[in-house]
Amino acid sequence: MEAKAVARQVRISPLKVRQVLPLIRGKSVDQAMLILRYNPKKAAKIVAKVLQSAVANAEHNFGMDTEKLSVVSAFADQGPSMKRWRPVSMGRAHPYKHRTTHVTITVAEK
Repeated sequence: MEAKAVARQVRISPLKVRQVLPLIRGKSVDQAMLILRYNPKKAAKIVAKVLQSAVANAEHNFGMDTEKLSVVSAFADQGPSMKRWRPVSMGRAHPYKHRTTHVTITVAEK
């Protein structure tokens, strides 16, 4: 039995989140939370929130023991990009994109 949590349209680039996810894949939940707590990246806080949500889903919805949970899969997909314009010299404008991410974490008992 697996429990899943998804954070959709998070205002951070998927590339930045993908740097953090391999650190927790396959680890126990306690160990993963410890790794994320001391990781200086902004994505670590976001991933920690999603992991806490997945643990709460496992406990509340499926009655799993939180001590035995481990991270089965963790991935980040690209969400919709918001198109914006940055003013530059001589009255011109350059386009850029605010990228968003869908973060998915699945936990299961060992």
